[in-house]
Amino acid sequence: MNKIFNNLNYGIIGNCKSSALIYEDSSIDWCCLPQFDSPSAFGKILDNKKGGYFKITCNKSYTINQFYYNNTCILITNFKNNENEFDLIDFMPRYEIENSSFYSSPEIIRLLRVKKGKPKIRIDYKPSLEYAIGETINYSKKNFIVSIFEDSSTYETLYLYSNINKENILNSNEFVLEKDSFFMISYNEKISNPDISSCVLAYEKTKVYWLNWCSKTPKFKLYNSEVLRSAMTLKLLTYEKSGAVLAAATTSIPETIGEVRNWDYRFCWIRDASMVIKVITKLGHKKIVKNFINYIIELVPDKKEKLQIMYGIDGQKKLSEKTLEHLSGYENSRPVRIGNAAYIQKQNDIYGILIDAIHYQIEKFSVKDFQNEKLWSIVKSMVWVVENNWKMPDKGIWEFRNEDQHFTFSKLLCWVAIDRAIKISNLIQGGKSAKKWEPLRDDIKKDILEKSWNKKKKSFTQSYGNDHLDASVLLMEYYGFIEAKNPKYVSTVKAIEKELLVDGLMYRYKNADDFGLPSSSFTVCTFWLINSLNKIGEYEKAIKMFDKLLSFSNHLGLFSEDLDFKSKRLLGNFPQAYSHLALIDTVLNFNKK
Repeated sequence: MNKIFNNLNYGIIGNCKSSALIYEDSSIDWCCLPQFDSPSAFGKILDNKKGGYFKITCNKSYTINQFYYNNTCILITNFKNNENEFDLIDFMPRYEIENSSFYSSPEIIRLLRVKKGKPKIRIDYKPSLEYAIGETINYSKKNFIVSIFEDSSTYETLYLYSNINKENILNSNEFVLEKDSFFMISYNEKISNPDISSCVLAYEKTKVYWLNWCSKTPKFKLYNSEVLRSAMTLKLLTYEKSGAVLAAATTSIPETIGEVRNWDYRFCWIRDASMVIKVITKLGHKKIVKNFINYIIELVPDKKEKLQIMYGIDGQKKLSEKTLEHLSGYENSRPVRIGNAAYIQKQNDIYGILIDAIHYQIEKFSVKDFQNEKLWSIVKSMVWVVENNWKMPDKGIWEFRNEDQHFTFSKLLCWVAIDRAIKISNLIQGGKSAKKWEPLRDDIKKDILEKSWNKKKKSFTQSYGNDHLDASVLLMEYYGFIEAKNPKYVSTVKAIEKELLVDGLMYRYKNADDFGLPSSSFTVCTFWLINSLNKIGEYEKAIKMFDKLLSFSNHLGLFSEDLDFKSKRLLGNFPQAYSHLALIDTVLNFNKK
């Protein structure tokens, strides 16, 4: 299938502590070490001149082809002309060592394997530490090249080990690649110097890890390879140390080129993470689920503590937002932001999404009593919050930064919170609490049916009392609020399709928000519409639309947050967990046929 050219033709490698984005020409253009939310060591994606990168360069006679080693997160970039050929193999080591613990140090290994002839190459090694806020200087030492950033307030280092002549690396000299070679980029200075044998061993172990991980994922008749790649991508966006799940690996990739909708997504949104966990649970990967539940338990130690919409990957609660004025931004789209001010927003939907994930966990997997007790305390606390806040307006799923509204999706998820709490009560305490919560569930449902339905539009709308349509209300059926064949739901799907679908891609909404009228498609919304069409019986149309959407992914089958309506190029932070979880969920529904 021909892929549309776009500037997010990146592969992602990682080890559940950090990750790196590698462009299709071999350039590492984004990597934060030692962990996802650290300052960047390579940041060319956010500034072509200052950001820093690490690239293997050949003359123009070479064709370059990039792909993943089958069923792994090991990225291979093949260089070939008539006489010469070699592979660049990129990965971040991750493999089991003992007692179910994993080796996942903050390092990248790049293997160069000669396949034919005597290729001539040049190494462009240009790290730029601390978000390139100042100068990074490279020094040649006996066993490595050390890159140092130093000013009055900060000191940072990065180490490069290789069996290639250090002067050829530092001076970007062209040389003949006569033998298999390696690079190891390490945040820490190594106690034992790596060599080609140790790096190849790490490669083999990492390959086995991913092959084993994929073998635990069920096989599907339809779109199996797409599910596997999406599942591995979601795995790469998990932070093993705490159990957090990131929304994406990047910051400030704009939703629209030249505009200011640029946000830092290297955090754990409770909504996104809970939905990821529910989908991953369906694929049988219990450890990710267990780690995330533990993350939530640690986040909410006090019964009176309200849940934030998002947290840092180590559980940080204050995520102050600031701009990096010295960076030009992705394709000159300023500002570049780190931190995210949205953490202070009030969004009533997060309680329902989290309780839904907890319910699924308790229902599908055995949970120890002491964990159930903690989870039950959290559920009861959230029910109390919902009971006292569901009638209040909020910022909604799309995080509007201006006036609060009575968003339909927020009300829907308040209903989900109470509905799932009732189901949890029935599972673990014989329904003792369920009886007193049932009237509340009925009240919320009645409120939505009366105030969100718009007779003129023949659809449920974005918020109470307006005519705006919103893709998020398509999830009414997904969460069990309404049956797929209910005339009001069918009518809603048709109205949203007619008003928000443009050339196979969906708007979230068309009304103006804090930054004007939306101008790009939010990828997850197109998956939602496809799912909804399938549910109301339009299977063939849904399949056709799904295949078209898949053609808009990058060359490796990866999606960002957004797509441009005209060019179909990928936009927004990358790769986006929300997009890939929706892809998996859509395929699961197709495979039920």
